[in-house]
Amino acid sequence: MRPLWRMRTVSSGSWWRAEIELSAFSYQGVRSDGQLLRADSRRLIAGMASLLGFVESWRRELPRATAARWASLFFSLHVLTLLISVAASQAFLAAAGVAYLAHLIREARASRPLWRGQLARAQERRALATAGETPAPLALNFPPIKLPLLLYCLATINSVLWAEHPDAGGFALRKLVLFLILLLSVNVVVSRRHLSVLLRGTFLVGAAAGLVGIAQFIIQYERVLRYYHNRVYFYMTLTRTHGFMGHWMNFGGQQMLVFSALLAFVLLSGAVIPSGARNLALPHGDSAAKDQSKIPRSARNDSANKRTRALYWLILAVVGTSLVLNFTRGVWLGCIVATLYVLARWKPHSLWAVPVLLVVVILAGPSLIRRRVWLAFHPKEDPALAIRLEMWQTGLRMVREHPWVGVGPDNIPLVYMKYLPPGTTPQYGYHDHLHNNLLQMAAERGLPCLIAWLWFMLALGWHILRTRHSLSSGRWVADAAFAAWLAFMAEGFFEFNFGTTPVLMVFLFVMSTPFVAENVAGHEPQHGGPGESQGTLC
Repeated sequence: MRPLWRMRTVSSGSWWRAEIELSAFSYQGVRSDGQLLRADSRRLIAGMASLLGFVESWRRELPRATAARWASLFFSLHVLTLLISVAASQAFLAAAGVAYLAHLIREARASRPLWRGQLARAQERRALATAGETPAPLALNFPPIKLPLLLYCLATINSVLWAEHPDAGGFALRKLVLFLILLLSVNVVVSRRHLSVLLRGTFLVGAAAGLVGIAQFIIQYERVLRYYHNRVYFYMTLTRTHGFMGHWMNFGGQQMLVFSALLAFVLLSGAVIPSGARNLALPHGDSAAKDQSKIPRSARNDSANKRTRALYWLILAVVGTSLVLNFTRGVWLGCIVATLYVLARWKPHSLWAVPVLLVVVILAGPSLIRRRVWLAFHPKEDPALAIRLEMWQTGLRMVREHPWVGVGPDNIPLVYMKYLPPGTTPQYGYHDHLHNNLLQMAAERGLPCLIAWLWFMLALGWHILRTRHSLSSGRWVADAAFAAWLAFMAEGFFEFNFGTTPVLMVFLFVMSTPFVAENVAGHEPQHGGPGESQGTLC
């Protein structure tokens, strides 16, 4: 069918003019203007019906209560802007917190108890699911890590009170609000489809940030070759790619977490189903023509599967390339650890490929990468590692002198000179934190806070694995979270990533996803036909 209206742009000297001309049309089966208009009207009505159906389907995925629904929308915007703007994501997080608080107040005024028994909650959710509605979020759900998190927060507050410069610890206290992410995530994300969209959206935004980082590397590399061709490595590592973030460490830490979760999604989710899955999905002796409902929907269209497979492999390649070009070795280490875990879950016999690939990169990779790896084993020749050795020794002196409350949150740059050996001049570099999670917690907030933090982190990892065993479907979400947990812990030996706000926010969201999946498992309506599961996270 030819278009009824056509826009044609014509160049005339330095001016442009647009002509709108009515084209002659040939419409098969339509002989009059009235019939054409009626056909256009039917298509318009069908399009509006599809749009309304889409909106209605998404309305069912959100909480029923108005304030809780707004909280869910704001939290979704918070997640989707995590890799783009810290200010915007924190603003949406604050809006989600206020909306959810309004929801809780309304619940309390309606004399509904905030803490209800498991049986009553299960009965209510089953009744709503039977009626075709997504159940309202359960009041004040929280991952089973409340006690260690509470002790960590109390130890942090106590450290601020005993600090030599307590005013400097105000930022650390405000940062405790970020743990609302754990609370809001498990309360306002009430359907698997919603969780799936948030994760896929995060992967897409990660790819966009990766493209920005790759473009930054290309531009920087060309300038360095032009003006400093004799000192390429120095200037390429002096300032690095940072994506949408203001610093390369923030960008690298975020992309590391996205890469860990994305790799688990690609290899373990079942969303990227090989072409043979159509036959494997059928029970023995059945034929495709006999009963299409026995084949998973994602396995019925091979061409769609190929496009999906290509898309997510492309996203993974973009994110991985941006990580390599970021030149942050702690991030590289975290990605290697996460990759080993995911491969062990996917095909354990493929683990041999990781060391082989590393050897190939070290021996035959680009010179910048080979030099970056070589310096990691020669710390005295690398200023970034030499200053870490100095800071770790200084941090140990802080722990010995202040074992109970530390020197105080954000007080390390203010008292750093006091803990250097007499007559020692500090090495030039960044001294605001100690580039190690364990040592930072002990030196800044004391050994009790370190113990509480370790309890919190270990409990988080353990409960993620426990959740994995309890999920009947969507186990890849728990695997993605645990891979990201391993990467975060590995990088944390060389960076204070728990104190980096942009990285911490992404970490807390990814850590909350297994608990969201567990919370909604078996409690949402099924809208598909026989053999279809709308709740799968694939």
